[in-house]
Amino acid sequence: MAVALYARKSVERENSVSCETQLEYCRAMLRPEERGEAVLCFVDNGCSGGNTDRPGFRQMMRRIESGEVGKVVVYRLDRISRSLSDFVGILQTFKARGVRFVSSQETFDTGSPYGEMIVKLLMVFAEFERQSIIGRVRQAYAYRSRAGFYMGGRRPYGFSIEESRLGGVPTKVYRPKSGETEQIVRIFTAYADGATTLRQLADEINRTSPPQTGKWSASRLSAILRNPIYVRADNGVYTYLLQSGCQIVGGAQAFDGLHGVQLYGRYTGESAGRESEGVYAVVLRHEGLVPSDIWLACQAKLAQNRARGRAVANRTSLLGGIVVCQGCGRTMTVTKGGRRKDGGQTRYFGCTGRLHRHICDGPAVPIYAESLEAAVEALLYARLARLEKRIPLSPPTAEVNALKNRLCEIAAAREALVALILGGRADAETLRGAGERALALAEAEKDAKRVLAALESKTPRGVPLLSLWEAASAERKHAAACLLIERIEVEQGGEVTVKWNL
Repeated sequence: MAVALYARKSVERENSVSCETQLEYCRAMLRPEERGEAVLCFVDNGCSGGNTDRPGFRQMMRRIESGEVGKVVVYRLDRISRSLSDFVGILQTFKARGVRFVSSQETFDTGSPYGEMIVKLLMVFAEFERQSIIGRVRQAYAYRSRAGFYMGGRRPYGFSIEESRLGGVPTKVYRPKSGETEQIVRIFTAYADGATTLRQLADEINRTSPPQTGKWSASRLSAILRNPIYVRADNGVYTYLLQSGCQIVGGAQAFDGLHGVQLYGRYTGESAGRESEGVYAVVLRHEGLVPSDIWLACQAKLAQNRARGRAVANRTSLLGGIVVCQGCGRTMTVTKGGRRKDGGQTRYFGCTGRLHRHICDGPAVPIYAESLEAAVEALLYARLARLEKRIPLSPPTAEVNALKNRLCEIAAAREALVALILGGRADAETLRGAGERALALAEAEKDAKRVLAALESKTPRGVPLLSLWEAASAERKHAAACLLIERIEVEQGGEVTVKWNL
């Protein structure tokens, strides 16, 4: 097999070693038995060693990949590469192809035990360098994201991207895009209002205003509806994101009811029910397109659809899909029994773990569907009556939103103060002022609540939830029950526990 001699020189310097001299040193390293073999010379004159984008080097690597070269000789190790990660990758390629690597000045030979040890040490340092670079990139990305800089990626539908500056640093900002903005508002409004499904909405948009490229799909609509980049984020959105597990950057006051929110980070958990641990929420500078009440209504509907999708499909009961056996955790489905004396059909809730999988004994007493439905519907009716008095007929004003943000910040400050004291990190001076700080927070909270109560007392309330419930179809009642109730647990003795979402 041929022997490859490689020489590289970045720039012409008076005291630097020329490529011709490097090749002479490399030829001196040839063994007597190798002098009769073919010698291939590869030269990169005026090329940097910081990367592998060099014509002579690429040509040599192609000959190695084709199996023509059995040995590579260089003047010094840095001639092959000045990047540790690149150098280790090159050595791994040599090893995989059975190519011996020799340096004339460092007495480096991968065919010797000493050379093999050096290669392994270099691989350890290369991995350390790689992890350090990854860490620095992540820190820089996190910093720029928290600061509200444009982080690249695909342009969100409904916005154009324009050049801008943030703190004197060049960046980009989203601007509403004519023609697409109206479509975004239509999507959110149509999905939040009524029983429209994602598939129905996609078909309707494709029929009435087909896009120039591709088609609208349920998955594409779902991604848009979940994205807070479109919402005019206020305290309601802040509370939703906080309860979802997001870490809020900038505090509650940034949620002014005008601007959109960017999420970055990684979700954990299954895709069907993602947890937002490790996800950060940053209010950006662009104005949102969708009111917060409509965006939140869409999130509630999407969450309801996920819950219904995970449950066993059952249209025969108001409570289908949310009644579970406490013993095995599986859904209880409605089964039919015999006829009653009045001619009606007897229905029971049976554990699917017992009926289908035989892994559970289920409740020891019969769970009559009619009785359980009536009892839970009475609880739902009472819950709706309480909610009816609390839901405003109009969205909160900017002043109300600011007060709610203030209350959230007071609560966060109180938690931070408690954590500081209990964590043993407070010095004597901090402990002396802790009481005064706690009293000041309590007074501020009291004043904010007083002003908020006065403002909210002027807001008309009383959405007719009870009338809407009575007039709703069975399907809509089932959807409302799934939204209000997390699950209904049935114990082995027949005791029932209702766990609420609201």
